[in-house]
Amino acid sequence: MGRLGAKSLFIPLKKEGLTSMRIRYNFKTDEVRLWAAKEWEADFDFTGYNHDFWIDGIFTDDARYLNTKDVWTIFEKYGQKEYLESVIDLLRQGRHFGIDIYYNDKYDIRFMMNEHSRKVGLLNKSHSIMAGGIRRHKFEEEEMDVIIDGLNLGRGMSFKNIAGHLPFGGCKATVTMDPLDMDNMDIMGFIAFALDSCRDMTGPDMNFPVEMSDVMMEQGYSKQFTGGVTAKTGPTGTPTAYGVYLSLLEAINFNEGVKSVQGKTAALMGLGAVGWYMGEYLLEGGVSKLTVADISDEQVQKFIKEHPGYDIDSCQVSEVLFEDVDILSPCAIGGIFDDDSIAKLQCKYIYGSSNNGLKASSQEEEIRLAELIASRGITYTVEWWHNTAGVICGAEEYLYDGDAESLKSKVEKIMPQNAKKALNGAKEAGITPTEFVYRYCEDILYK
Repeated sequence: MGRLGAKSLFIPLKKEGLTSMRIRYNFKTDEVRLWAAKEWEADFDFTGYNHDFWIDGIFTDDARYLNTKDVWTIFEKYGQKEYLESVIDLLRQGRHFGIDIYYNDKYDIRFMMNEHSRKVGLLNKSHSIMAGGIRRHKFEEEEMDVIIDGLNLGRGMSFKNIAGHLPFGGCKATVTMDPLDMDNMDIMGFIAFALDSCRDMTGPDMNFPVEMSDVMMEQGYSKQFTGGVTAKTGPTGTPTAYGVYLSLLEAINFNEGVKSVQGKTAALMGLGAVGWYMGEYLLEGGVSKLTVADISDEQVQKFIKEHPGYDIDSCQVSEVLFEDVDILSPCAIGGIFDDDSIAKLQCKYIYGSSNNGLKASSQEEEIRLAELIASRGITYTVEWWHNTAGVICGAEEYLYDGDAESLKSKVEKIMPQNAKKALNGAKEAGITPTEFVYRYCEDILYK
């Protein structure tokens, strides 16, 4: 099977010459529906997508379509039935809508759209009814890890889109493939075809270049890509950091009656596309001292050099979470807060942009860890509630053809309002802000 592992959703597809598959789960009835098909030949050229043919075209005279029973049969035939059952169990645990799969055998491209919910995006008057980024995974990664990552991020997008007041459901596209060749229009056309078929509005994420969006739009492949270099709204990192900073100010005001970071100390983890700007907002806001950490010492020294006149020092990434500071701002990897790390925290506020900061495999575990953080006297709200300005940025470009100023005004309206809703609602209900925002979104998504 080449680079396919012993367990893979793509093994039956490759063996049977199939190109497409859908897994659907209804959490209200616990019903599962499967569909698979051969929709094109292995040598089909996608260069002409949205030029010579469209999503619902007929691409082969030898098409083949399989129903639920047929799909179970071929998965059992190739020893993948239990694996498929384990994937469906993940959908069941997270109340996910399903997974759409497209396989390009010519380039060994494995496209999966992890769909958590379409509910908020239905009848929104645009092609895309979901919003979520697209990221590339390497072949050496375990497929189950890729699926878990995609499903978790897709679920997070459902909540994040609600937090951003956006008319989209939540999803995440994961694509296992070689590094993207943006000069290969056959590959670009295929990715556009797959994404458009899933009705997602996206932006390039991990291991995909932002220029990908510009090529997609300029070459006429898809209008569902946002966040390119030429976007009038600018890069998403700046508004994301701004939204987190505004939320932090509301948290300080909630506790202390002063909407300012003046004189406070802060520690910042990560100086990437968001963390860099978060550091600047903290410095310009008046923190008395900022400690920064990044896996790149060169990036740390660059940040210190480009901000003369401020009290900035650095520490190791492994130490930054436990600095004795007022504000901790994680803007890098997720999965950093567990029982052990929470016990060593010495901050008063945790507000950062990193996704999935709580090291948990379920929503219930996230709520438990949030309660543990609160027991330490730390003000914290799960980050998808305040790091949503990036997707607001994409929607401002996609829906409204907006610019940096129109985006800024929306961030300034939405993010403080969100922070106050979470903090006040949690206080009134006697629960953590994290549990409050989950309850709030669940009422919208699942009822």
